Formats: sequence, structure tokens, C-alpha cells
Amino acid sequence: MMNQYKFDAIIIGGSFAGLSAAMTLGRSLRKVLIIDAGKPCNRQTPHSHNFLTQDGKTPAEILSIAREQVAQYDMVTFQSGTVVAGKKVELGFEITTDTGQVFEGKKLIFATGLTDIMPDIPGFAACWGISVIHCPYCHGYEVRNEKTGILANGDFAFEYAKMITNWTKELTLFTNGKSTLTAEQAQKLITKGVNIIETKITGIEHTDGKISRLVMEDGSKVSLEALYAKPDFVQSSDIPTALGCTLGKNGYLEVDLMQKTPIAGVFACGDSTNMFRSVAFAVSSGTMAGAACNKELIDAGF
Repeated sequence: MMNQYKFDAIIIGGSFAGLSAAMTLGRSLRKVLIIDAGKPCNRQTPHSHNFLTQDGKTPAEILSIAREQVAQYDMVTFQSGTVVAGKKVELGFEITTDTGQVFEGKKLIFATGLTDIMPDIPGFAACWGISVIHCPYCHGYEVRNEKTGILANGDFAFEYAKMITNWTKELTLFTNGKSTLTAEQAQKLITKGVNIIETKITGIEHTDGKISRLVMEDGSKVSLEALYAKPDFVQSSDIPTALGCTLGKNGYLEVDLMQKTPIAGVFACGDSTNMFRSVAFAVSSGTMAGAACNKELIDAGF
């Protein structure tokens, strides 16, 4: 085991939320460690949108600029790796990485994100983030007025379809099996021009992640430009819950308005805490987590 290194705060996850928290703390003269495995959830998304000054850039380009800017603060240290264990110690928290390195920090900030569970549909994963999309605010403008599908069912499908009609009128809802819409919901969607298909999807035809057609169980094919979907997910790290942080019924880490978890000294930010998965939100929540963390450090030392 290597020697321990002590920090004011350890940030686990170095994507948009983690880097934002690190910049806030670095500018607050705090000794900060960022540990990151280099696998952001949007790594295959071609363009990021709805983030002022960065609209249309690739996520990798934005991250590169962000990391370069954070690195200018000499109080911030970067460490590549995956955190495999964490525990409470007398003066804070001890974090262990997959290479056996051990680090100690007074505070912890989790910016670990989510891991999407891809449905068992060939081609889905290859198209995820490219033409299989989750958020109209992030991607809807680029596929406006095009042939669009939604993969969902039940009450969620009704609300999702209602939203997407704002961006296109050429909309088909794929329930991927027997519809669980109420009769009233189905009729409302039909009157708004939404086609409903219950046949199961057996594959997605695409070129480099760009959908051309959905392949159906009955052998038919449906031409599409984009497919909205919100697959199931799990937290990318189980260390927050191992430390006692709680998950809400929706699967997100529970935090207050200051991004504090129920565990003293532990903060969380970014996708793991909120259903609104966007770069802009991740940056905002990271800034708040960094500021709240610094406030606690000030109060403890005053």
C-alpha cells in the first residue's frame, strides 16, 4: 500500500460536475484531488447542446478545455483510476483506488454519474447518444420535424410523447409489446397524430450509430431518423450507499439544495443526483457542491 496523501476534498469523478466542483474549490485555495476513470457517459455523443458558449461542441472538446482550465489551479491534483473502496476515518474519509493507492480527504464529493442499462435490442447501444437520444432539450432541435420514434410504455410514454410533439409531428410511439396506455391516453395521442405500434422491436438498422430503420418482430421495418428512449440505469459507484448515502425511489442519490447528502461531509452532484441529465446542470450542481463544501471547511476552521 502506498503512502496516504491528505486533501481538503476528494472529488470522485472528473467529468463536467466533478471539474466544476474542483474549479470552485481550487479558486477557494483548497487542496483538492480529482480521481477519474476517463469514461464519461456521453463519450459517444457527437455534439453537446443547450450549454451557453459551448453549444455544438463535442463533449470531449468541452471536457478537454475544462480540464486544462482546472489544471491552472495548482491546488488541484488529478489522479487516473477507479475508486474501489471508501470509509470514514477520524479526520475525514479514506479512499482506495484500483491500483491500491490510498488517499485521505476531509470532505468527499461524488460526481460518479450513472451507468445506463441498454435494452436487449441489437443496434441500440451503438446508436445511444447519437440517434437514440434521451433529452429533447439536448438533442431535439437537431432532429426537429423529422421522422421520430419514442420507445416507452404506460404513463411515462404518454407524457414523453406529449412532450416530443413540440419538436415533431411525425411521431410514432413504440410500446415494444402490449400497450399499457389507458384508452383515454391512447385516443388523445392518436388525435394528436401520434402513431402507436405495439409490435416488439428486434433490431435497429444504422450506419455509424445513425438510425435508418427499426426492425420489427413481424418482419416489417419502420424508417426513422431518431428514437427517444430512457433506459434503466444504476449508480456508477456503490461507494456512496456503502457510506450511508441514500437513494430515492427514482434511483438518484438524495441531496439537498446545497448538494449535501445525509452523510456529514459527503456531497454529490451531476447525473447521479438528478433526472435532468445535461452538461449545463452538471456544471451548475458541481459549482454548488464545491461552494457548499468550502463553506463547511471554513466553518470548521473558524
